[in-house]
Amino acid sequence: MGVDAMTLYRMARGLRLKKVPLLPALLRKAIYYLHSSYVPDEADIGEGTQLGYGGIGVVIHKAAKIGRHCLISQQVTIGGRSGIEGAPIIGDYVRVGAGAKILGNIHIGDFAVIGANAVVLKDVAPGSVVAGIPARVIRQDPDPLTTYQREMGLLPRRSPLSAVPPSASSVPS
Repeated sequence: MGVDAMTLYRMARGLRLKKVPLLPALLRKAIYYLHSSYVPDEADIGEGTQLGYGGIGVVIHKAAKIGRHCLISQQVTIGGRSGIEGAPIIGDYVRVGAGAKILGNIHIGDFAVIGANAVVLKDVAPGSVVAGIPARVIRQDPDPLTTYQREMGLLPRRSPLSAVPPSASSVPS
């Protein structure tokens, strides 16, 4: 198994923060040649964020901010727009489908889902599912945490009462 783009990004980012001069640029070139991706070490990408298929074809703006535990599929572009200052800010636990384009100075809320090949040009509310060209809201989730846990195969948190074992008097002899 090879090294994915996020591993190389994290190494480059750590070296950049320690002010090592040449190695971050070398690692950025390695990401480009190995994965056909541009993941600059200047971009702020949160812990636990993953790139689908090792990050093949992903392009991220150097001023973009991506939250924690996001899933970004292959061929995704997160970038700016001509004549508009700024870059996208993506919240935590966001899932971005293959080939999606997130462009401009916009904010994607926590737990949002961006459909495959969607072109997002406007802000997306937390817990929204957007798709299409240009992207439109197709569903607004009232409880995005529960939906995320169900769709990602994570068990919901147990309440303290359900964790208590049955009493000895309720067990048949």
